[in-house]
Amino acid sequence: MLWYEILYSVLRESMVFAVPLMLVALGGMFSEKSGVINIALEGIMVIGAFCSIWFINIMQEAYPSFNPHLLLIIAGVIAVIAGMLFSSLLAFSAINLKANQTIGGTALNLMAAPLVIYIARSVKNVRNIQFVKAPFYIDSVPLLGDIPIIGDILFKKVNIMVYIGIVILVVAVIVIDKTRFGLRLSACGEHPQAADSVGINVYKMRWIGVLISGALAGLGGLAYTIASSISFGGDVAGYGFLALAVMIFGQWKPQRILLASLFFGLTKAFAYKYTLFPSLAALPLQYFFNMLPFILTMVVLVLSSKKSRAPKAEGIPYDQGAR
Repeated sequence: MLWYEILYSVLRESMVFAVPLMLVALGGMFSEKSGVINIALEGIMVIGAFCSIWFINIMQEAYPSFNPHLLLIIAGVIAVIAGMLFSSLLAFSAINLKANQTIGGTALNLMAAPLVIYIARSVKNVRNIQFVKAPFYIDSVPLLGDIPIIGDILFKKVNIMVYIGIVILVVAVIVIDKTRFGLRLSACGEHPQAADSVGINVYKMRWIGVLISGALAGLGGLAYTIASSISFGGDVAGYGFLALAVMIFGQWKPQRILLASLFFGLTKAFAYKYTLFPSLAALPLQYFFNMLPFILTMVVLVLSSKKSRAPKAEGIPYDQGAR
């Protein structure tokens, strides 16, 4: 391969990996903006991926000629619903029961993988849910795929989850920065007592924040699985925790989360494509490059921790009667 073809391949792959990371990080942002720490992003990704991939598996076996892009959209809706249902457990424990949010989220993470493996083995007697990956990729978007450089990166050999992710990012920027809902959500995470005093229902806003978080994390689980594998066995390779780091590095701002996601997506893509570089292909670096995103996460968090400013009231249960 020519050097620019290798470069385009890495950049294209980085987009595929950055989008699920961005979706999950945006989900964590909505939850924490409302004042609830969502440590359970990893577990929600697992549940969302499992439900949607199982649906894809059933449909591909029963209707092999079904439109793959429509199938992926329907699977995305299922992932969103599954993520919201699972995240409602965190919302109920953290908001209604006022339980410790970190412990609640950790419990959901510990429960998710064994739960989906148990269901898969009980119902289908398998651990990994298989699916056909190839049909979900678009070879080239008409006209747009012919644009120099950008066309090769964004409009060739990509799946529609990339475009769905871009739309969600734009919506998130508008909602957080330009709408009354976004301001109210942020107020509940900064000073819930003040928000309550002007008539904002803090409990309702926090529920909405956690449910949005679950929806995006569930969708991110599907996007990650489609990008990285041909089966799902209850594992998303720590992407939920990496998304938390991206959210912190992005300072709870959608635009910065995008940049952080692209950075980490590039390292993940390089781990997949480093063998394309002749000077690196012969070196036994596979495990190092697989660890690279997480090593960089620790480095980045250490360097940026002093400037991080989380919502002031995140992690603190709100008690309306205690005002």
